[in-house]
Amino acid sequence: MKSELTMPSRRRFFRDARRFAAVAAGIASSQIRTTPSATAWMAQEPSLKIQSVAAYPIYINARSDGLLEAPKFEGDDDPRRWRWGGPFEQLPSAIIAIIKTDQGITGFGMGAGGSAAVEIIDGHLKHLLIGANPLNVEQLWDQMYRSAIFYGRRGLFVMALSAVDNALWDIAGKHTGQPVYQLLGGAPRDRIALYQTGGDVTEGRARGVRHFKRSLPISPQTEPAQLQRAIDSVLAARDAMGPDGNLMTDCVSRDGTVEWAVNLAERLRAADLYFMEEMLSPDNVFGYAELVNRIGGSGRKLTKIACGEHEYTEYGFDILVRLGSAEILQPDITWCGGTTAGRRIAQLVETAGLEIIPHRGGSSWGLPIALTSPSCTMAESFPAGSAILDAMSPATENGDVLAPKDPGFGTKLTEEMVLEYRLTREDRNI
Repeated sequence: MKSELTMPSRRRFFRDARRFAAVAAGIASSQIRTTPSATAWMAQEPSLKIQSVAAYPIYINARSDGLLEAPKFEGDDDPRRWRWGGPFEQLPSAIIAIIKTDQGITGFGMGAGGSAAVEIIDGHLKHLLIGANPLNVEQLWDQMYRSAIFYGRRGLFVMALSAVDNALWDIAGKHTGQPVYQLLGGAPRDRIALYQTGGDVTEGRARGVRHFKRSLPISPQTEPAQLQRAIDSVLAARDAMGPDGNLMTDCVSRDGTVEWAVNLAERLRAADLYFMEEMLSPDNVFGYAELVNRIGGSGRKLTKIACGEHEYTEYGFDILVRLGSAEILQPDITWCGGTTAGRRIAQLVETAGLEIIPHRGGSSWGLPIALTSPSCTMAESFPAGSAILDAMSPATENGDVLAPKDPGFGTKLTEEMVLEYRLTREDRNI
């Protein structure tokens, strides 16, 4: 039997026509790359110049341990071969860019890609930045992206670009004395509800947390007993939460299938999930569109479908939106191209009438987009981590993430802290 995606449908035709029209309008409006507020602060100091650009791989927490030693596999069929992400996988391979101006302003920006991304910044992007006015943030983004379009439209290059773009926005905020979210047009709110990924639900509720997400390291190859334990853990989280609050799951899947995901959603029906995240490979955009139709808002409404954590730039998200591959889009501002890309993605998503809930939206880097996007209802947060992660985490209160008051991203980063947590070539044995 054919899926809904392959069957002609008058209703589907007109629904998609409306979606495409909305997206086209969003793309047209996004050609104006600066807001009125951006124009004002960009014109204040045309003589400001970038003096130096540097970037460093950093150790963020125990997830970085896998970067320090080469794996030892037991044969070609070792299951760990399918799970190992290598030394440049996004979260463990975090980097911090440090950009300094001739007027003594230092901007910090987080990205990823480890030593390979640092090489891109040092050998490529730095030459487009030195001597430029850092307040021309969006123009510089366009120049950097286009300069690598034949080798870096996705992945490693964009993660490197994210670091320097975030550092430029940090400079702009510090130069004007404003938090980044105000440079993006401000927000009618000074806080947003957090959702806690991982950690203990009971402990989180005691701190006022109302929303939770459980990670499910499962796939179609998972043994039945392990799969049942994972399902039971989600149902137990719902029991601990009670009927109130949003509960979500994240499979972080690389090989999920549509039928497997539909079955999993059915088995988790009692958990009353708000969304299920990353049940398929990021490349399976057509499969995601089928999930939206079969279990998402336009189908049986078991749960909303979320993806985009591992997508890049407005161009990648344009594909997801046009295909109807998600109801909730989740750009990570340290991977997707930085705050400039995040702003454009948010505009695209809002115009299409969908939701944006940035991955790690409760971090200093994701919060400006979360605060200024009308459809965003929650910001992702994690239990306490290392000192450098804590320095990049905004204050929380009664289950909410608070908008920063300090200029730029409001982090507590210093150059000394970045160098203290720097991963050197000698540290890495891979």
